[in-house]
Amino acid sequence: MAENTKIEWTDHTFNPWIGCTKVGPGCDHCYAENLMDKRMGVAVWGPGNERVRTKSANWKMPLRWNAQADAFMAQHGRRQRVFCASLADVFDNAVDPQWRADLFELIAATPNLDWLLLTKRIGNVGNMLPVPFDFDKHYPNVWIGATIVNQAEADRDIPKLLQVPARVRFLSMEPLLGPVDLTSIDVFGGDAVIYPLKGTTNCVNDEGEPADDVPALDWVIVGGESGPGARPMHPDWARSLRDQCEAAGVPFLFKQWGEWASVGTSPVHPESTRIPGNLCSVTLDGVTADHYVAISTDGGRTRNEIRRVGKKAAGRLLDGRTWDGFPTP
Repeated sequence: MAENTKIEWTDHTFNPWIGCTKVGPGCDHCYAENLMDKRMGVAVWGPGNERVRTKSANWKMPLRWNAQADAFMAQHGRRQRVFCASLADVFDNAVDPQWRADLFELIAATPNLDWLLLTKRIGNVGNMLPVPFDFDKHYPNVWIGATIVNQAEADRDIPKLLQVPARVRFLSMEPLLGPVDLTSIDVFGGDAVIYPLKGTTNCVNDEGEPADDVPALDWVIVGGESGPGARPMHPDWARSLRDQCEAAGVPFLFKQWGEWASVGTSPVHPESTRIPGNLCSVTLDGVTADHYVAISTDGGRTRNEIRRVGKKAAGRLLDGRTWDGFPTP
């Protein structure tokens, strides 16, 4: 399963194997499960189910892309990006370790490609890399990313990501399920603070001796959820992350709104009936539609309405423009 892709932040997707197990709220409506398990029956999601390795012809595709590097550079002025395991997780505990070793051999054999390894299991990375492993010497083309969907995951997983000495460290905040503050994170039970967007300098250990500084994030991707059961993303959550990144000089990419689009603010209507999950059914001018309702900071007199219009109609404009920031490794 390798293909040129419509994903805005990569040029190719490559799946060395297929299948996964849900590990957090961002997995609730997994597009890969819906496609590969429920619709196509390629692999069964969940604990105890086997992962399915893709065919050898698929594993040859990155070698072909690597050989096309000069032509791609001449046309686009940059290196090709490969999103690895869009239908799986490279650092999944249930994957045969030999498969992962084979993957890193392929990565080493394709030095003209930048490999984007995005995981929901960032805590596994240190224990699942080949030994010995040196990012700078042997794998400078490997970018490591963590999926973050809410503040709890940010607080838990960003410190783990920043401990990985990859050339590029990035976040995929999709589906974004709540507001997230990336400016500072408490670590060591609140005894210390790190600053993920600006980096943390002048660090000391418990004895007050100099310790390694903590690097900054190199890239932040934000997007809303799409597909069956998609949950809405409040516009202010995306705006806040954009503003945080701009203030710190961190590249920001807004991928999509997902299934829901903002239709602006309006007065709170007396006929609105709240139902769980901040959704309500509203009848205005004889038309009933489902809206996500977020009460604004004006004492509850207005609300921000977000209507389900479909991914294509919702688009990817944030405040009237696209945001396509990329790191420069």
